[in-house]
Amino acid sequence: MASVNLDAVVRSDFGKGAARQARRDGQIPAVVYGAGSEPQHVLLPARETTLAVRDRGVELVLNIDGKTVKTAIKDIQIHALNRTVDHLDLIIAA
Repeated sequence: MASVNLDAVVRSDFGKGAARQARRDGQIPAVVYGAGSEPQHVLLPARETTLAVRDRGVELVLNIDGKTVKTAIKDIQIHALNRTVDHLDLIIAA
């Protein structure tokens, strides 16, 4: 399984408007679930993330506030017309 390292930024703003603004700024909203912890909302760099998720079997290694988290892709939401990645659901890999 291939792995890709990405720098993630913790999201502080939520909702449709904040997600749209993040996409305009070149970021993809994502949620990291699992390992008995609370879901963590993050922003990922759009270009690197889009290239990484072309292969569904890829492991994303996120750097969140200096902490490394290995994740697997649970779900990808893709825009119907533009075919761009709108949102990711990620599960913490054991």
